[in-house]
Amino acid sequence: MSKQKAPRDLPETEAKAFLKVISVSARKLNLVAESIRGKSAASAVAELTFSPRRVARDVKKVLQAAIANAENNHQLDVDRLYVKEAHVGRAFAMKRFHARGRGRAAQVEKYFSNLTVIVREREEKAQG
Repeated sequence: MSKQKAPRDLPETEAKAFLKVISVSARKLNLVAESIRGKSAASAVAELTFSPRRVARDVKKVLQAAIANAENNHQLDVDRLYVKEAHVGRAFAMKRFHARGRGRAAQVEKYFSNLTVIVREREEKAQG
């Protein structure tokens, strides 16, 4: 006796993946997420592979997970996928301190963020 399956909150042509608690500020993560929004899945993976930013590796993993979810769980065509959404949210901030001169301390906040990637299958163009 298990609980009932939750209703799907996305349309049938979409799949998503998310990663929580990424060790980077939301502002820096959004720069990488912005670079893949609206692109085809293959070109987005290629761009993230050669991006010099450290967080691009995490974004690439989430994008590949979303592509795998689309292929394996929802039987979508991988060649027609594109990045519909890549949104970033703040998670929390760890408060630390740095020792300063004369016995004082300065507070440092280490920010964390969340990432959600939604891929969608492009509609076939009508012949006509």
